Amino acid sequence: MIQASLKKRLHGANGKFDLDVNLQVAEGEFIALFGPSGVGKTTLLRCLAGLEQAEGNIVINGETWLDTAQRINLSPQQRRVGYMFQDYALFPNMTVRGNLEFALRKGSDKKRVDELLELMGLGELQQRKPETLSGGQKQRVALARALASEPRLLLLDEPFSALDGEMRVHLHDEILRLQRHFAITTIIVSHDVGEVYKLANRVLVMEEGRITHQGNPAEVFSSGQTSGKFRFTGEILAIEPMDVLFSLTVLIGNQIVRVVAMPNEAGLLQAGDRVMLVSKAFNPMVFKLG
Repeated sequence: MIQASLKKRLHGANGKFDLDVNLQVAEGEFIALFGPSGVGKTTLLRCLAGLEQAEGNIVINGETWLDTAQRINLSPQQRRVGYMFQDYALFPNMTVRGNLEFALRKGSDKKRVDELLELMGLGELQQRKPETLSGGQKQRVALARALASEPRLLLLDEPFSALDGEMRVHLHDEILRLQRHFAITTIIVSHDVGEVYKLANRVLVMEEGRITHQGNPAEVFSSGQTSGKFRFTGEILAIEPMDVLFSLTVLIGNQIVRVVAMPNEAGLLQAGDRVMLVSKAFNPMVFKLG
């Protein structure tokens, strides 16, 4: 369990404002911080990691990482946090293996590196330098390095923003697989609705330094609007039974809508399918594409 209460003065595009957050995250939970740029999401991650200072306290599974009233402030190395930066921040003079070994905790068995290289499919790349890797390969190395220290908390700062759509989908699956394999409490900063919907158990929406509302992705993002004339293409995120009908959650651009489908229609569809939504009055219809 993570319990944190943090305050910090920030400077945004519209002037000064306060980061003022009370946070509770269950062990093994996957949390997404969502909201516009400049509201304090990355700053919150950095304060949890000990990379920036804030007033307040952070307690992880009974261990105090920060308590400014008691003058307790553990260093980033002492906090056992895995941090994956947006630009990967790999050491250019080290090989893939060297980057992972550098992140090991003092006294850790190097078999941890071998395990991660195998899990991430990096074995054939382990002697290469970062400059010779593709964006997706660098992404996997950065994730493996974040996990090498056996962290109690994994922090991901918009890790997929520089990747194309197909690679993003592939790495979403990798993140989920590894997060479940190691059962690591994880917090991601993301602006991508579909990404948050796929990865997170719970979404915390931030506005000007505060968490304004939260819930599971369906509760936070679903608009519930299925009427009116429209014709849009999108991607199915989820198909759920609903009495004799099915509920389809569809990502259209950066918005999520929910529509109903008959069993014979839903039976032809699965999550990930590209579809066209066509509506006349109050009768939406869904057509699979390709």
